[in-house]
Amino acid sequence: MDLKDKLVSSFMAFENSVDVDTYIHDVRSDAIKIFEEKGFPTKKEEAWKYTSLNKILKEDYSVFPKRETGLEYRDIKKYFIHDIDTYKIVFIDGKYSSHLSQTTHEGMDICLMSAAFSKPKYRLVIENYFNKVATKDSLSSLNTAFSSEGAYIHIPKNKLVQKPIQIIHFSTGNESATMLQPRNLIVVDENSHVQIIERHQSLTDNAVLTNSVTEIFANKRAIVDYYKIQNDNDNASLIDNTFINQKQESIASVHTFSFGGKLTRNNLNFFQNGERIDSTLKGVTIIGNKQHVDHNTLVHHIEPNCESHQDYKGIFDGNSIGVFNGKVIVEKEAQKTNAFQANNNILISDKATINTKPQLEIFADDVKCSHGCTIGQLDESAMFYMRTRGIPEKEAKGLLMYAFSNNVLSSVKIPEIKQRITKIIANKLGVNIGFDL
Repeated sequence: MDLKDKLVSSFMAFENSVDVDTYIHDVRSDAIKIFEEKGFPTKKEEAWKYTSLNKILKEDYSVFPKRETGLEYRDIKKYFIHDIDTYKIVFIDGKYSSHLSQTTHEGMDICLMSAAFSKPKYRLVIENYFNKVATKDSLSSLNTAFSSEGAYIHIPKNKLVQKPIQIIHFSTGNESATMLQPRNLIVVDENSHVQIIERHQSLTDNAVLTNSVTEIFANKRAIVDYYKIQNDNDNASLIDNTFINQKQESIASVHTFSFGGKLTRNNLNFFQNGERIDSTLKGVTIIGNKQHVDHNTLVHHIEPNCESHQDYKGIFDGNSIGVFNGKVIVEKEAQKTNAFQANNNILISDKATINTKPQLEIFADDVKCSHGCTIGQLDESAMFYMRTRGIPEKEAKGLLMYAFSNNVLSSVKIPEIKQRITKIIANKLGVNIGFDL
């Protein structure tokens, strides 16, 4: 039995194992039908042309992983951005861990999806937003069918959240292969501002496949800063589906830092439903060996006077494979749109591969839109200049690659994240540079 058949046949057993009402049952049932019809995406689909799931789908994944209860904070401390005070929402093998989480309300609603569905004061908000922006593709539908837990964050009007929120999903690998389906819903009301840090981390060498879905709603004049840190073990694979719906004058930015994992696929989708909206998508990828990272982005400009900025940097070593497939759609009504897209890559190894495909679909005539990509090696003249100043070759390469990533890091608004990412980059490049960008 292949994984698709296993998941479909396990659906009723999953439904019987969780408490669901009619509304949730209907949503799940519709979702599993979509997955059963479409199955896992293949390279025959244009959006998956350069990324094959065949190898990771051969594992015999446990659909109902056993929960690890003996994990302590000291076991996972290093994975947090612990230099700053933050709210912490921790999940272990798909289940919420109350003793490892640190949340207080302070005028916000931070709880579990399952708890929110069961409480009348949250229920109406959940039904108004849940599964409303996620597209009906096979992987998002699979998550909708099987997700049983995740974070629900509701920031009310005129709220400046004083400290970042960290959402971390850990897998302990109690079984030889584990599949997880976490789900997050984040609603930020008018004039509110929140910073969120997300990480998926395996604590084992066993195979882990995470199929995650996050829905974010930025209402009028809301500001959302979202940071994804992806630095997982070599046998961990992540399919990250993020959908962001923006209303009038909202500002949303997502920074994605991809450094580890066997296969990482980021599906990042922005939908601008209002005027004077600003969307920012930035990323840094540094991988080697046989790692594979695929960034698939969409910004849909629907109304006039909006902006979007995409900037992705990639450094590829060994037999690694990088993919960037970025699409910007500008509808006829979206006049005065300003859309920028860039993807720049450095190949350190002759065996590394990058496939890049920037796309613009413009139906309006009064716009400023640009896109471009570059693929190359380090600048030999710059290397020569630095070597003549007494800088060793290894450190010179490190400095140049730091500079290459700088314009992405410079827009990070949390200094502690910038410091953490700088250290990870230095470690990946094998250099010790005594300053932060």
